Amino acid sequence: MTKGKQENKYTFFDDVFEVVKLIPKGRVTSYGTIAKYLGTKMSARMVGWAMNAAHADKKIPAHRVVNRNGMLSGKHHFETPTAMQERLEKEGVEVSKDHVQDFKKLLWDPAIDL
Repeated sequence: MTKGKQENKYTFFDDVFEVVKLIPKGRVTSYGTIAKYLGTKMSARMVGWAMNAAHADKKIPAHRVVNRNGMLSGKHHFETPTAMQERLEKEGVEVSKDHVQDFKKLLWDPAIDL
């Protein structure tokens, strides 16, 4: 780092967090959809890692990110095993047996919806 210049510390996780903050209440998206939007479609797992790191920041609605089948695959990273489902249901998203009902209808794709 040269004197007077700051190193760019903006990371892939930050990019993911910025996209997740845009997901409207009552909608969900998938790890892969976010990865594809960010131009790294093979990085869905990294988006998952970002979501695992997001739980400390209440401004990031990590509960709105599910797997490609609408399954609450990240539910174990919340403070309780039911917190993810409870947050989604509070926003009007129906969940049954750890799967978002009407997933295709509720899927928010930033490449289309932004």
